[in-house]
Amino acid sequence: MSFLVIGECVADIVRGADGTERIHPGGSPANVALGLGRLGRDVTLLTQLADDPTGRLIADHLKGAGVRVESGGAPVRTPSAVVALDARGQATYTFDIAWTLETGGLPRAERPGHVHIGSIAAVTAPGAAAVLAEVERLRDGATVSYDPNVRPALMGERAEAVVRVERCVALSDLVKASDEDLAWLYPGEAPERVAARWLALGPALVLVTRGAAGSLARTGRETAVAQAPAVTVADTVGAGDSFMSAVLDTLAGRGREALSALGAEDLAGLLARAGAAAAVTVSRAGAQPPDRAELDAAGERFALRSGRAS
Repeated sequence: MSFLVIGECVADIVRGADGTERIHPGGSPANVALGLGRLGRDVTLLTQLADDPTGRLIADHLKGAGVRVESGGAPVRTPSAVVALDARGQATYTFDIAWTLETGGLPRAERPGHVHIGSIAAVTAPGAAAVLAEVERLRDGATVSYDPNVRPALMGERAEAVVRVERCVALSDLVKASDEDLAWLYPGEAPERVAARWLALGPALVLVTRGAAGSLARTGRETAVAQAPAVTVADTVGAGDSFMSAVLDTLAGRGREALSALGAEDLAGLLARAGAAAAVTVSRAGAQPPDRAELDAAGERFALRSGRAS
């Protein structure tokens, strides 16, 4: 099964609480593609990168994980984000990004089995229109996932942002969001209530990550929750994207009906495995998702700690 991820690459300029500065390849969709590549999946990233030092750094980083990078036009400079870390490793972002994706006439040998979209690329004009057009073109033969990965500084007025996000939700079979995303989009509403609202728009499965509080999964029939593994946090950059990659890897090949039919035990196992991927990522600096051997080992280790293994 092949995956197509559509979205931005970003050079993350990470500034620590101690004043140190590091540059990491990033961007939520790019991180998801990287995670799938490290898990051995056949994955293509449709994105935009400038021919500049950070663009070449990001391209080499992705290709090193086996990701095919397909260009939808080159920006003047590679997008960047200043990532400020507080003493707990929590990240806040300041962006320098333009998104002008073009998809007309792009060569593809085969249609993907799954399409993932999200973050800045799915809601930022003018490129967002091309992203949604590509999803609409492919979704008859592919399942679709979406992660809003909300960046308030780039979202504009909240009510309009909600409309754009909900359009993406309605095109998707699987949606993942963080509790922080939902708190900005729907102030004062419980994540469980938002998950129910989104399910009514069309997805078969909605996942909500809640940082150290764990995660939840909901279909039209079942709900499951999971605790977050206890780890020492280096930083939280890319944790949600690693969670998403592990979800897509675990559910690879399952169609819309199969996603709707997931039982409570299936959902609990899905959350545990995705949580293990996120835990590996937060334990090291930057968006560095696990490969398959690391994920398998982490899943076993955290299961033993929680008493779930025999």
